[in-house]
Amino acid sequence: MGLPFLHVTAMKKAKLQAAIVGGTADDVEQAFYEALHNADLQKLMACWAEEDEIVCVHPGGPRLIGAGAIQQAFDAMFSNGSVQARPERIHKIESLASAVHHLVERVEVLTPTGSQTAWVLATNVYHKTPQGWRMVAHHASPGTAQDVAELGQRAPVFH
Repeated sequence: MGLPFLHVTAMKKAKLQAAIVGGTADDVEQAFYEALHNADLQKLMACWAEEDEIVCVHPGGPRLIGAGAIQQAFDAMFSNGSVQARPERIHKIESLASAVHHLVERVEVLTPTGSQTAWVLATNVYHKTPQGWRMVAHHASPGTAQDVAELGQRAPVFH
């Protein structure tokens, strides 16, 4: 009987820590990628909003709706080890209650021939909730090395 209680208590504690530490969408994003690096499912799930309609799409994968489906997918992913994804080239659209971050993830993948770099294009959506900023969507697609160089960059402004 005590085990489910401990799990719920640990999840509530992790969500409380995310609310205290996660003062901004940037803080939650940093906690999300740290959780990936450390294969920390509890910390990763604490980044997500407590809403039924949260959604996650991994490269080439199906659309996962709800915390249960998302947690299962990341749990299966972590059974193979941590995910060494590093966000780069972050483009942000922010308002008072929502933030959209589009970025390129540099992912280090261990292959039979050694470490290789893979590129993933990701969009992370955050809402400001009563518990603080939380992720409501993570959508990732396969990318290429060419994605590192962005098209349509703004020209520098000279004053």
